Amino acid sequence: MRPSYSQIMSVATIAYSVFALAKPRHLGKALTNSPLKQPEYDVVAQTFGFRDLVVSGLALAAPTPAAREQAMVGRIVLDLTDSALFTTEAKTAGAKAKVLLATLTWAGLNAAAIVADRRN
Repeated sequence: MRPSYSQIMSVATIAYSVFALAKPRHLGKALTNSPLKQPEYDVVAQTFGFRDLVVSGLALAAPTPAAREQAMVGRIVLDLTDSALFTTEAKTAGAKAKVLLATLTWAGLNAAAIVADRRN
């Protein structure tokens, strides 16, 4: 049986979670050029890594397609919240664009996975 699009996105999010836990400095580097400020975002990146790991794990372990979709909707809400919070934290136009691109793309891909799964 072929995995659903939501399952594929959940596996991709788990991969990001592992990256965020292993290399938390990526978030600080994306938001600011200040090496003094970057470490402040490490705990945020680690929190995101753990949070995304849990939500994606719930989507993968969901006993029904409806339960998986609920986890995916949660994932989208988290991505949109991240977008709103971190766009204001970014200090340059380039950093703001990078945050918007990453968060809105991920939210859009998760939404597209839900739509595609409903059609299948």
